[in-house]
Amino acid sequence: EKPTYTLVIKDHRFIPDVVKVKAGEAFRLEIDNQDATAEEFESHELKREKVIAGNTKSKILIPALTPGEYPFFGEFHMKTAQGKIVAE
Repeated sequence: EKPTYTLVIKDHRFIPDVVKVKAGEAFRLEIDNQDATAEEFESHELKREKVIAGNTKSKILIPALTPGEYPFFGEFHMKTAQGKIVAE
């Protein structure tokens, strides 16, 4: 079973905005959109994008990462929905 990290979308922000994960280990990112409107989780570095409808949850599989920082954003609210995954 892969570790799961929860990311909440609330008030068009990601909480927490920094997710620390173990480098070299694949994991699941569970995104809980608590806003009434949809948001798109997107990361060019992770090569992932997914629309999460309002008041729903979704999971994204992330492969093992090398140490470093991997920014992500919410495409529908780019000014406020910003964050990063830090692989250590």
